[in-house]
Amino acid sequence: MREMQAKRDIEMPQAHILLVEDDAVLRGLIARNLKIRDHLVQCACSAEEALDRLREGAFDLILLDINLPEQTGWDVLRVARQEHLIEPLEDEADKQVKKLPVVILSAVRISPRRLAEFQPLAYLPKPFPMDALVRLAANAAQRHVDGSLLGRRQ
Repeated sequence: MREMQAKRDIEMPQAHILLVEDDAVLRGLIARNLKIRDHLVQCACSAEEALDRLREGAFDLILLDINLPEQTGWDVLRVARQEHLIEPLEDEADKQVKKLPVVILSAVRISPRRLAEFQPLAYLPKPFPMDALVRLAANAAQRHVDGSLLGRRQ
């Protein structure tokens, strides 16, 4: 049993995830599913709260609902990029743009133009299978551990 747990820990590194979802039931369900897999989850239920959380700390992944009260998820991405919260300036050492991956969650169809403009890691239309979301989080965490995901601000 412990051997299986150790193997699972190796396969699924811990990720620090910002979950932005205004629906309390869905937010709780997603957070619970990620936390039982040992991910650290911080929740926000509005665009302003999401931006505050991004200003406060570093994340490995953002799970972002588009239809938020007052401002949209697109507004969150626009402001976060303007403030270099999710896409810092080029690193002079390696000329690589550091990006924080964003997974768009939405009950409405997202236009290809929007997806091309904001280039999320993935788009999950609601309702989505929870295991698909959990796999995306694990994948983002693994890439961070491997060093190919450079979302953390130093």
